Amino acid sequence: MSVWLPSAPCTPRVCVEATATLTTVPRAVLRLMAVVALVLVGVVLAPVGGRFPSRVVRYWSRTVVRAAGVRVRVTGGPAPTGTGLLLVANHISWLDIPLLAAVRPAGMLAKDEIRRWPVAGTLVARGGVLFIDRDRLRALPATVAAIADALRAGRAVAVFPEGSTWCGRAQGHFRRAVFQAALDARVPVLPVRIRYRDRAGAASTVAAFVGDDPLLASLWRVVSARGLVAEVEVLPALAPGSHPDRRALAAAAGARVLDGPPERQATARPGPACHHPDPREPVPSRRRLRLRRLRRLRGPRGVLQGAGERAGAPVGQPVR
Repeated sequence: MSVWLPSAPCTPRVCVEATATLTTVPRAVLRLMAVVALVLVGVVLAPVGGRFPSRVVRYWSRTVVRAAGVRVRVTGGPAPTGTGLLLVANHISWLDIPLLAAVRPAGMLAKDEIRRWPVAGTLVARGGVLFIDRDRLRALPATVAAIADALRAGRAVAVFPEGSTWCGRAQGHFRRAVFQAALDARVPVLPVRIRYRDRAGAASTVAAFVGDDPLLASLWRVVSARGLVAEVEVLPALAPGSHPDRRALAAAAGARVLDGPPERQATARPGPACHHPDPREPVPSRRRLRLRRLRRLRGPRGVLQGAGERAGAPVGQPVR
């Protein structure tokens, strides 16, 4: 595993709250079946999706979210049309993908593992999805070039620059590599802020899909919830040439998306949150976290402290 691979400290056990109000099981099952059916239809039609009017794609995207029992609130101005566009948003849930498509249909930047999925991977690739090999840093320039080519061709591309899903109470920072594509293609960047709230208006982590959370568990948690609301705020676009380099462009987009209005932050209900001292600092990779834990266990001469007892060896002796 690469040491630069984006990751978040969010885990289902620590960050994701239990569903406070549950719908009936039959209704949850019907919601789940409807979501699966709609997604399968979308995957099958992905290779010819470009032939559908954008309003049809936006309607289908909203229907997927609503079928899960989630209300959608979209605020802000309309997304620019008639030109290439880089959509950037914070990343919390699998629901983020249809929510962005409801703003403007766009080709998604997805992890390379999806391309190797049987059947679905081939269909999704034909539908215009761009892939990034997150384990290979050397592949990043080619990915950025492919995004720039799509933008020059007048397509919209949607990316999640945090590189990983976060629970919604904690958040990461925008990595700057993909913003180089917008600079090279000279297209606007559209920041989009996504939030999930409960029926009382407080911030909710029910929709979060983080860590080792199984997809089916996340799906069931969402369709079982009552009163879940997805807020999508379309923020003012960043015009081409308004920022000198990708660092400044990423910082400007991140400031708009990740620094929410104070009154909204104040409504967040107290609850579990990820401990991360500064969300703009790089998040350690899983490999680095394992090395840190190992160093804490080692004694002054590289002897595992405490591990010897579990292995049946005297404390302070090397474990073989």
